[in-house]
Amino acid sequence: MSFFPGKDPAAGDAFQCDAIAQVIVPRTVDLGDFAVRRALPSAQTRMVGPFIFFDHFGPAEFRAGNGLDVRPHPHIGLATVTYLFDGEIMHRDSLGTAAPIRPGEVNWMTAGRGIVHSERTRPERRVDGEPIHGLQMWVALPGAKEEMEAGFAHHATAEFPVIADKGKTVRVVVGALYGAQSPVPTEHKTLFGDVHLKAGTSLPLDADHEERALYVIDGSIDISGDRFEAGRLLVFRPSDTVTIAAATDAHFVIVGGAPMDGPRHLWWNFVSSRKERIEQAKAEWKAGHFGKVPGDEIEFIPLPDK
Repeated sequence: MSFFPGKDPAAGDAFQCDAIAQVIVPRTVDLGDFAVRRALPSAQTRMVGPFIFFDHFGPAEFRAGNGLDVRPHPHIGLATVTYLFDGEIMHRDSLGTAAPIRPGEVNWMTAGRGIVHSERTRPERRVDGEPIHGLQMWVALPGAKEEMEAGFAHHATAEFPVIADKGKTVRVVVGALYGAQSPVPTEHKTLFGDVHLKAGTSLPLDADHEERALYVIDGSIDISGDRFEAGRLLVFRPSDTVTIAAATDAHFVIVGGAPMDGPRHLWWNFVSSRKERIEQAKAEWKAGHFGKVPGDEIEFIPLPDK
């Protein structure tokens, strides 16, 4: 869901490190069983590489009998990237896909010209309660690929290269980092890494990717004497190498890639380089012209009023 109430919080004062262009404090909404923090898009930064949307949800624990229930809803012009740290989500879509995702795995759903999907907790996992913690991100598609055929790919944990050395662990989820290459195919140069540092260790982040950002999941990090706690998105300037030091045991992700080939419009769950294409998608969803989700055909999220 791309609509989110509330204004962006202020990020605070300037920082010692010139390589930091922006520090984004996500908007947070409490959904009852868990909180969602939205770091992108923000007033300061609309995109980092192809990433146009970045949500961090949880960590939380569903009470017995409860679970996640995101009813069927449409997307165009983007790919959704779901990545969990805890729990499980059952993905179903209008292609006929039914695939659970678990920690360390990736669900990569390409919307292209149009797809509908739902995300729920399976009934058997609601009996005793269920943890939930993860990220959902959207990457915009290049202009020439915005109307490509929809698709879905699931990638298991064992597929991703892991670099581990002296208290530092980097899982290369998308793109290339530290000489390792992810197997996930993309339509645009994209970077996503999952990093754990033990307290007192440090990690350089070079400038191989023109646009880069770091989001702190847990713990705190230090960059050039400035300390950043969990729930901060640091957007870096191009061409500058930075060193990330773990002030405590720290968990963060690195995202970015090449700049997108022009601006993108985002309305609700629709992304496009053309405003008229979004208007078309709005009309098609309202008229019921998108496909149904097998196994989840009854419910759906209506088109918002504004």
